[in-house]
Amino acid sequence: MSGRFFDDWTIGDRIDHPIRRTVTETDNLLFSTMTHNPQPLHIDAEAAKASEFGQILVNGTFTFSLMVGLSVGETTLGTLVANLGYDELVMPAPVFLGDTLRATSEVTALRTSKSRPGAGLVTFRHEALNQRGEVVCRCLRTALVKKRG
Repeated sequence: MSGRFFDDWTIGDRIDHPIRRTVTETDNLLFSTMTHNPQPLHIDAEAAKASEFGQILVNGTFTFSLMVGLSVGETTLGTLVANLGYDELVMPAPVFLGDTLRATSEVTALRTSKSRPGAGLVTFRHEALNQRGEVVCRCLRTALVKKRG
C-alpha cells in the first residue's frame, strides 16, 4: 500500500504496519559509528555488561529512525512534501540486540496548509513495540502531505 493523500485521512485513523524488523548487532554498530556516537553502552560489549542493562543497548536514535521508517509505506510514501517536525519523543523501554520491532500510527490532527493550497498537515502518533508488546519509542510526527489532484 502506498502513502495516502491529505484528503484520505481522518482523525483517529490507525494503522498496524505490516513490516517488522529484528535489530542486529551490525545495525546498531554501523548506525552508532556513522553518526559518530562513541557511547560505550552501544559499542563496547564489556562496558555494556557492567552497566545496569548487562548487555549492549541499541542506539535510541536508530530505534527512532526505524520506527519512522517502518511507518512510511502506509502513511507518506509518494505523498510527502516534507516532514515538519517531531514532538514528544520518548523511549519508555530499552531495545536490545535481537529485539524485533513493529510500528503503529494514529492520526491525531489534520490541518489544511495556509501557505500551500495543494497540501495539508497530518500529525501522526507513531509507536514502536518490541516482540513482547512493550512500547519502546513514541513520538508525534507532523508531515506536510499532498492533496489529491
